[in-house]
Amino acid sequence: MNAPAHPIEQLQVELADLDWITDASRIQRLSQDFSWFSPVLKRQLAGKQAQAVARPRSEDEIRRLVALCARLKVPITVRGSGTGNYGQSTPLHGGVVLDMTGYNAFLWSRDGIARAQAGIRLSELEKAARPLGWELRCLPSTWRSATLGGLFGGGFGGIGSINHGPLAARGNVLGIKAITFEEEPRFVELRGSDALQLHHMWGTNGLVLEIELALAPAHEWIEQIVVFDAFDAALEFGDAVARAPGIVKREVCFLSAPIPDHLRQLAPFLPPGCHALIVASAPASEPAFLETVAQFGGTVTFRKTAQEARESNRTILESTWNHTTLHALRVDTTLTYLQVAFSPGCYLSQVRRMNELLAPEVMTHTEFIRNIDGDLICTALQLVRFTTEERLQEIMRIYRDHGVRVNDPHVSIVEDGKHQGTLAAGAIAAKRQFDPMGLLNPGKVRAWMGGVPPG
Repeated sequence: MNAPAHPIEQLQVELADLDWITDASRIQRLSQDFSWFSPVLKRQLAGKQAQAVARPRSEDEIRRLVALCARLKVPITVRGSGTGNYGQSTPLHGGVVLDMTGYNAFLWSRDGIARAQAGIRLSELEKAARPLGWELRCLPSTWRSATLGGLFGGGFGGIGSINHGPLAARGNVLGIKAITFEEEPRFVELRGSDALQLHHMWGTNGLVLEIELALAPAHEWIEQIVVFDAFDAALEFGDAVARAPGIVKREVCFLSAPIPDHLRQLAPFLPPGCHALIVASAPASEPAFLETVAQFGGTVTFRKTAQEARESNRTILESTWNHTTLHALRVDTTLTYLQVAFSPGCYLSQVRRMNELLAPEVMTHTEFIRNIDGDLICTALQLVRFTTEERLQEIMRIYRDHGVRVNDPHVSIVEDGKHQGTLAAGAIAAKRQFDPMGLLNPGKVRAWMGGVPPG
């Protein structure tokens, strides 16, 4: 019998017991994520896909696949559920997509800490933690399908970040287990800040197998929509709720007009032309919350208890964060989005000024959160009426000129997005340790464009 002529064929022959996906249409689908939110990435990543997809179910299967890929020099792109927005799970140089969704065990929880395999869905992780009295400190609006590894590798934070900041805030991620991409792979445990060197690197500098997180006490959150006629009143109400230490909350989302007009699933609760806040607060805080509504002249148009949300399997929190963008794009395909962070101490004036300068071309969607240092700020997922790539870059320049940080979501190079052009020394060291041959999701770290980690 002749040996397989192609490395991909050799992988599938030597590792025939693995779950290989060979259907061309499924390979194409599993080589994509939500990068189509960006017309720039949609153009740049068109036609890029893996040659095969493997779905491992055990640590041993992952180890054997990594070892053989290292020997054959086959690149691997790690994928969770594909809910990212930057083309993280789109291979630029073929190879194998490593679908981690079959590697999904909840390992343990104690003393407000949980550990799970990277492929577990965040919804399943929270379901396992809640009977013990705990919940996730922060989770994206895509938590039903998003994986723990995906949140760690390409996520930010989300719902809950009003209390605990982004995932990268000290104390949220306690440890990880990763495997080196070598012919003789090694398993390495990283703790604390060392673990964060692999965070938001899109699986380019380490293949993460397990993640250990700190949890938050669980609450029976009440979800409410509050609407306003005036932009300033709505913005100031959101800030007042976010600031109030006695109002226990999990989410404070401000959607300026005309964004609410795009949320058709909530149309009965959003009068045309209104500005809206989506808030999740604890039952004990509801009287204070309603006093604040009255103080700023708002109107509550929607209220749902946690029990009602569970029974209906519907939550308005899936209209916040980048779900807002998704719902809007379903109505108007000419839209895209930005990711910006306003500054501590002056974020309200910045939000107002940018709205004055750029509305209605740019529509204000802000999320009140704590930043990595614990300061209250607004981060924003602004909707943009897209015309040209040049105009999109000009809009981002205007934000930067006014002291607003932009995490460009229209790039597929790690350094050019959240990392503001330069990788930390720890991330570079992790790349040398975990991917000495440069085979993890290649083409997305500028320093390794030649395939050889810098010395």
